[in-house]
Amino acid sequence: MVPSPNSPTEPCFPNCLNWLLENQCCNGSWARPHHHSLLKKDVLSSTLACVLALKKWGVGEEQINRGVRFIESNFTSANENSQISPIGFDIIFPTMLDYTKDLFLNLRLEANTLNDLIHKRDFELKSHSLKGEEAYLAYIAEGIGKLYDCEKTIMKYQRKNGSFFNSPSTTAAAYMVLPNSRCLNYLHSALTKFGNSVPAVYPLDIYSRLSTVDNLERLGISRYFRDEIETMLDETYRCWVQGDEEIFMDASTCALAFRLLRMKGYNVTSDRVTSILEECLSSNTKDVHATHELYRASELIISPDERDLERQKSRRKRLLEQKISSGRNVDREVNRVLQYPFYSTLDRISKRRNIENYNLDNTRIAKTSYSSPNFGNKDFLLLSVEDYNKCQAIHRQELKDLETWVVENKLDELKFARSKSAYCYFSAAATFFEPELSDARMSWAKNGVLTTVVDDFFDVGGSIEELKNLIHLVEVWDADVSTECCSQNVRIIFSALKTTICEIGDKGFVKQERSVMNQIIKIWLDLLYSMMKEAEWDREKSLPTMDEYMKNAYISFALGPIVLPALYLVGPKLSEKMVNHSEYHNLFRLMSTCGRLLNDFQERHDRWRVIVYVDIYM
Repeated sequence: MVPSPNSPTEPCFPNCLNWLLENQCCNGSWARPHHHSLLKKDVLSSTLACVLALKKWGVGEEQINRGVRFIESNFTSANENSQISPIGFDIIFPTMLDYTKDLFLNLRLEANTLNDLIHKRDFELKSHSLKGEEAYLAYIAEGIGKLYDCEKTIMKYQRKNGSFFNSPSTTAAAYMVLPNSRCLNYLHSALTKFGNSVPAVYPLDIYSRLSTVDNLERLGISRYFRDEIETMLDETYRCWVQGDEEIFMDASTCALAFRLLRMKGYNVTSDRVTSILEECLSSNTKDVHATHELYRASELIISPDERDLERQKSRRKRLLEQKISSGRNVDREVNRVLQYPFYSTLDRISKRRNIENYNLDNTRIAKTSYSSPNFGNKDFLLLSVEDYNKCQAIHRQELKDLETWVVENKLDELKFARSKSAYCYFSAAATFFEPELSDARMSWAKNGVLTTVVDDFFDVGGSIEELKNLIHLVEVWDADVSTECCSQNVRIIFSALKTTICEIGDKGFVKQERSVMNQIIKIWLDLLYSMMKEAEWDREKSLPTMDEYMKNAYISFALGPIVLPALYLVGPKLSEKMVNHSEYHNLFRLMSTCGRLLNDFQERHDRWRVIVYVDIYM
């Protein structure tokens, strides 16, 4: 549609017309191959745009006639609520229909449908104008034509690359109303890169790369591409710091960059994101995918000071809920994200669900539909399935090994103890599943089983004499179990503890290149002391103060022996200075306190524990 700057009667991009002549579908439409059946509005809009372009420049009469027949026979779909509407369709499509009259293009259209479309267009224009949604109106410039002051409404949205919103169609529409050399340079650059047809969005480089990273993470195969991902994220972070407009002028790209960078520990603050979310195109509220991406970014609140991000989260959630309740076509992932916040999902279960629901088409809808191999990649899916099955086989064998370990250490003979081997192993495998983390998983699972046994021993299974004897044996460590154990139960528990701690200590020595045995023993002693304290409170019917209880309770929750020794086996070197640092201890205390409080509110079976919590509410 763009005229040549040298002659208004000549097309600026004649090769694009040739592409239209050569790429019409057999049914008369211009559409992406294998498009979804719910994208008829998109196909109608694209076909009408192509027909108008050919008609304006007087070429392709046969193609025009075939396109017209397609539009006429499918016209009622333009008013079907069940069909997916591209952004701005209700304004752009009727405006293009008006333009057919200027070109003396006779379309025999169903009158009621046409009247409904015109009425809806006028209502939408008035509504968006009254709401002051200038950005949205500028974005759909091809649907506005000369109805508004182009220079006033649109020009302030021009980017450094000459485009408007990185949209070739918006940029072309703006150029036709108000010729601008930067617009023309942008359009030429797009054609130079892509040939005689251009994508719906250009450039899309950063978003496309980040989508690749996100796909690899979601499918559980990112570890195969660590170096490549690190390079991509480092480059994205540099762009973030430099304020690159490809990130900050597009809400979806900004949200995705923020989420991935923050999840990977880059120093990105939320202030720039929240301002972008406030100023983002109102059209994004009509794009389910964009709204979904914005919501996921707003979940990553790490500071009480990020109240603006919290407000954005609430707004995006309401928008998504409205789209679901309106009966629109909404991806199942949107429902899952709303039901299960990212912090409440187990990583491995989430990845399996992502594999099962991976969308190879993964079409995105802006003003028209578009796709990219970075959005839905068959090779990624095949690798993820193969990797998942490989990991599952390893996990099954590890669970069998754990159950064998329980029997070999006679823990199954302790009738008072709960059998939690599968539960303890699952809590590890569902969180850190990689084959190379087998030692860390088994450490976590074995210590999980042992803490359960010890907890039951202190609660119901052991006498005061036995509890003190167990603590003494761990303190002495090199005790003779044949003579110094006061009961068979103590002998079984101490022997299992010692064997397991020594095994983990030996593996930790290899990983850390220093002895970690004494630190693991101390972790266990801290737990035993705290459990003894609670046993004494219970037997003496004494009531601790809230401070006394919390000081002891975060340790007795027993995450220490489960989590901390496993850290020695996951890879990074942890010096003695690091593990003795106050920040290390505070992180452990906060984690354990959260777990203890959640657990206590669900299982308030101890009299003194109930009274302590009643005291909180008094």
